[in-house]
Amino acid sequence: MNGADRGDRDAEDLLRVLAPQVVGVLTRRYGDFDTAEDAVQEALLAAAAQWVDEGVPRNPRGWLIQVASRRMTEQVRSEQARRRREDLVGRRESADRWAAPGADEEQDSGRDDTLALLFLCCHPSLTPSAAIALTLRSVGGLTTGEIARAFMVPEATMGQRISRAKQRIKVSGARFRMPDRDDWQRRLDSVLHVLYLMFTEGYASGAGETLQRVELSLEAIRLTRALRRMLPGESDDSEVAGLLALMLLTHARSAARTGPGGELIPLADQDRTLWDAAAVAEGIALITEVLPRGRLGPYQVQAAVAAVHDEAKSVEETDWPQILALYGVLEQLSPNPLYALNRAVAVAMVHGPDAGLRLLDGLAAEPVLRDHHRLSVVRAHLLDMAGDREAAAAQYRAAASRTPSLPERHYLTIRAARLSSPDRGNRGR
Repeated sequence: MNGADRGDRDAEDLLRVLAPQVVGVLTRRYGDFDTAEDAVQEALLAAAAQWVDEGVPRNPRGWLIQVASRRMTEQVRSEQARRRREDLVGRRESADRWAAPGADEEQDSGRDDTLALLFLCCHPSLTPSAAIALTLRSVGGLTTGEIARAFMVPEATMGQRISRAKQRIKVSGARFRMPDRDDWQRRLDSVLHVLYLMFTEGYASGAGETLQRVELSLEAIRLTRALRRMLPGESDDSEVAGLLALMLLTHARSAARTGPGGELIPLADQDRTLWDAAAVAEGIALITEVLPRGRLGPYQVQAAVAAVHDEAKSVEETDWPQILALYGVLEQLSPNPLYALNRAVAVAMVHGPDAGLRLLDGLAAEPVLRDHHRLSVVRAHLLDMAGDREAAAAQYRAAASRTPSLPERHYLTIRAARLSSPDRGNRGR
């Protein structure tokens, strides 16, 4: 990646982090989430075009607030329905409420409203899937296509779902504020799920030229920390702490996941001395603290799995029986075909590849896995363990043809080529 490409990527990461903060400021100031979100999208497009030529402004957040405020004001004043609302608001608020602030004027724009925006998007009037999709768009900064891949649905379907969710929030008359104690628990599961998906997309990007989007992962960690600090008194924070532990234990491996050229390095081949020891220690301490108390949930169990991996000095020294047992608990708590895929690997490590392959045969009928590249990846890995090089290579090629991630496609293609090579034994895995 050359300097210009890196600069463009840095600007994109900055815009992704700032977008939900600016939506939060405008929603709190003007009381209209739907219009604020649209205005910020226009401001982001303007920034992407202007900052390339002129550079990032000294106060990028203030710049976005100013441009989005102007777009929002123009939108309000251009439609008669919006004008009526403006008149109504004008009777309650000062006349300068609709005036756009200066780009360097902080006022209340220095306040981070991202958590309040997150809870607004997870409003009880929405179904969990709609709330999560909307939050990924407005808070996570993911595109509609990225969200559609996370839900395994067509992009057009996801676009309609997000649009309907915004309209439902508008009709509900929801106020922009943190929920009270009664609302908190009703929204918390959706909030945690969206933070998990934000982190996952940052740690292992579903598509594109880069394997990781570190800024997105770090923002998910920041928001989860903030969420834990803001939990109402006497609330059970076991799953919040479990999610934070899972993020820390997973993100700790980030520096070892890619090579000098951005190529993917699988867990088995990573230099574990590059793992972030402080993050590993914090994650292990968190999950050790919360596991014995509170309600057991899937994030805690996944964090426990991550802790077992991070504590091992090598793949061979990993406590695979413990991981297998944890995946059994996880599937009981939250049945999910993707968890079952991971359990198949653990089964193979404990009972041999044939046992893992038999488990995969039962998963092949799952609709969400039928065309998913991860099923072919796991099958290829287990066939390779079983010594069937030709079949493994074919499965790696099939997986490479299905993944939208370029680094992953490159890695899978190389694995297939090495398995097909007669001197594979001299090349290593």
